[in-house]
Amino acid sequence: MDAQDASRRARGRPASLLANRSLERGLEILRAFRPGSETLGNSELAERTGLPRSTVSRLTQSLVDTGFLQYDTALRAYRLGVPLLSLAHAMRSGSAILQVAAPRMRELAEREHLNVGLAMADRDEMVYLESIRYSRRASLRSVVAGQRVPMALTSLGRAWLAAASEGERTALMADFQARFASSPTLEAEIREAITHVRQHGWCAAGWQPEVVAVSTPLQLGAHAIHVLNVSQSTKVPLSEAVLRLAPLLMRLAADVRAEFLSVEARTG
Repeated sequence: MDAQDASRRARGRPASLLANRSLERGLEILRAFRPGSETLGNSELAERTGLPRSTVSRLTQSLVDTGFLQYDTALRAYRLGVPLLSLAHAMRSGSAILQVAAPRMRELAEREHLNVGLAMADRDEMVYLESIRYSRRASLRSVVAGQRVPMALTSLGRAWLAAASEGERTALMADFQARFASSPTLEAEIREAITHVRQHGWCAAGWQPEVVAVSTPLQLGAHAIHVLNVSQSTKVPLSEAVLRLAPLLMRLAADVRAEFLSVEARTG
């Protein structure tokens, strides 16, 4: 390798890596925005992402230039730009599993007066693709598409963990142990839920007061793992509530699976 070639490679490779790193960091900036944190300044973004403030300033300017962030001069802070809503809509409308599941979810919710949801994993959280709220009693929470819930505490997350690869599950369990050290029973609860999914196809949790939720993973071909759940606001003990909810959930999952595979066979 001559000196000119070595110089060219030394210049090119780091530039490529830097570009990829900049993209990753820009995405971390966008991830920092959550409900309740609609506007964030550079200092808050630096704190949430762990990035140097100079890096954050550079990235936020690029995100403003491309429309993914809007700058509020009065607040001296940023809010998410409208292109992100368009991307979210494209993601949901392009989900073949959601298109099959949504009508059946709505029909079950209306017939049985239940809350029915479909979610996917994002790092250590579950994100709702759809949530149909139809409960006899007013729920203590309002769940919409795009809302996140903690993986470790919910039946959604524990059902996903049961279907995840060994590597993914091991890494997440180590993270949960570190972050929830003050909850010594949490690991046992998660492992018990995973065992229950493998034996019965579903698991239950009541992490919110007077809300019982039952979830089951959907594994359909090469598609990412989805999780279906049904929940109900009730004062009935969890062990009693699941006697009604689990059969309804498993029937829904079987119907969605059968219809999805039928659609794929016709169109594939």
